[in-house]
Amino acid sequence: MNVQNAAKYVGISVNALYVWRHRRQGRTRCRMGPGGREMYRRDLLDAWLREQQQADSRSNPALDPLNKAPQ
Repeated sequence: MNVQNAAKYVGISVNALYVWRHRRQGRTRCRMGPGGREMYRRDLLDAWLREQQQADSRSNPALDPLNKAPQ
């Protein structure tokens, strides 16, 4: 999918994708065709979203500090 569709799919702005690309963060993209259009694969975006969800303490109970026993 193109940059606009990928941003919409992930729920962020196109500008955020460009910033992530510049910082070498986020999901990798590939260039296609003679003009070098940036394209994103849906399966890689889905995998990246799952990784982000697992790294977030609000959606991963194992990382929630409130679930740990007091020391």
